[in-house]
Amino acid sequence: MGSEVFYRKWRPQTLSEVLGQEPVTQTLRHAVEGGKIAHAYLFCGPRGTGKTSMARILAKAVNCPNQANGEPCNACDMCRSITEGRALDVIEIDAASNRGIDEIRSLREKANYAPSLARYKVYIIDEVHMLTEAACNALLKTLEEPPPHVIFVLATTEAHKVIATIISRCQRFNFHRLQQTEIMNKLKLICKKEGIHIEPGALELIARAATGSLRDAENILQQMIAYYGNQIELDQIQAELGIGWDSRVRQLARCVVSKDVAAGLKVINSLNSDGIDLHQFNVGLIEYLRGLLLAKSQCEEALDVTSEDLVEMRSLATNATLDYLLKAVKSFSSIDFRSDNYSALSLELALLGCALSPSAGQEQPITTKPSEVADATEITESLEEAKVPVALDSIEAPSEVPAALNPDRVGTEVPGKEISQDIDYLRDRWREFIKSLRGEGSSGNLDAFLRSACDPVALEDDTLVLGFYYSFHKEKIEDAKYRHLVEKKLQEVFGRPYKIRCILVDSKREIPSQTRTQNPVIKAALEMGARISEEEL
Repeated sequence: MGSEVFYRKWRPQTLSEVLGQEPVTQTLRHAVEGGKIAHAYLFCGPRGTGKTSMARILAKAVNCPNQANGEPCNACDMCRSITEGRALDVIEIDAASNRGIDEIRSLREKANYAPSLARYKVYIIDEVHMLTEAACNALLKTLEEPPPHVIFVLATTEAHKVIATIISRCQRFNFHRLQQTEIMNKLKLICKKEGIHIEPGALELIARAATGSLRDAENILQQMIAYYGNQIELDQIQAELGIGWDSRVRQLARCVVSKDVAAGLKVINSLNSDGIDLHQFNVGLIEYLRGLLLAKSQCEEALDVTSEDLVEMRSLATNATLDYLLKAVKSFSSIDFRSDNYSALSLELALLGCALSPSAGQEQPITTKPSEVADATEITESLEEAKVPVALDSIEAPSEVPAALNPDRVGTEVPGKEISQDIDYLRDRWREFIKSLRGEGSSGNLDAFLRSACDPVALEDDTLVLGFYYSFHKEKIEDAKYRHLVEKKLQEVFGRPYKIRCILVDSKREIPSQTRTQNPVIKAALEMGARISEEEL
């Protein structure tokens, strides 16, 4: 095996070899075959999807004397020189390191000279969005009226940063992420040619980890070969990529669908004790639950999974209603690991919130018989398994369902009845208030300055005292324009005009955490007589 990296060694050399971009390859092939070449192209798309490879193939196709059906022959001197990167008339420029106006002026001057050997002089400008504004303006005139022997191919991963005047002067092609099956097929071909023995399941994990980028997949494969040699097994890939939890994603998903709290808590705690990245695990779980939701909605064409996985998803989705799957996706996707320090509690409470929710399509009754209410002991046991220390003095099943047992009724107001608002009431609805600030502020991120930076600590008449942990956030909110936005939103959410006063506190531990008591299940236990003996911050 040579020392050349895979993504260069196995780079596609014809338009037909480019994976996953059939609309682009077909259009370019027809243009080359018909002699209708544009003077400027803009290739947009994620990394590793073939933009630069396509540009080089296009440069060969327009200059190949033996091109047939819009494809280069890859045998003539011109094709070989372009493939090997020694063609003088194909110039590649990295706009990230050559982004100034001087570089573009030099390009404009050299573009006027006729090509030395080729028919067209092709300029490939990678990451064109990195050019400065002055450089972009210097490039405009040349793009609009280039010399007849010049073709520009601009490539970018962030098309929204390219100025509109440049986009309007180019033919734009959008590249898409590759599907897992396409990446797996290419990896199988590479392994066959390189004499690598690897399990199909391992290739599937590599393709999934690459998230649609063939170059990333090829790099991961070469890294595995360098470490394990030519014989690679599934558990080795799992260990290196840190995704040994893949099977447990499906286990927990089955527990969520079947509302098996005990088994689900065991899966979550096994993740915690094994040191698994809970944030990454939750991302995989959300994606799998989304797959169940799509399978239940008969939108399977949007799923990029194997046929075996699709059969399993169909079977599992039949055991849950669409409303319940939607609730599960919302519950787990709402977890914010940034403020919970990667605690397993967030996953446990999301599981409990799904499992203890009323059946889809049924309204939560306001009153019911004691036998129809969840036994307080069962709630306590579930909370203890979820590592929430709760001590019960004496609990009897109530004759009425507490409002906190119904998540849909938490924080709602009874029409025509004024609710007494104290500091506990404001704390209970604080997350709701933070969410209402999304999109506010000059940068649209005013909610970020309040989400984990402060807590409501006191209510003095109509003045809400906010305790901040850092002076930076405190000074930001004390600014007149941001103070006005916060006070305006307080009135909208709580229906009363509140002023705010900002203070600094030494540590988050000085302010009682409301994260756990905001959960409907814990609030229900508290209202039935439970008390929290200690709390992990």
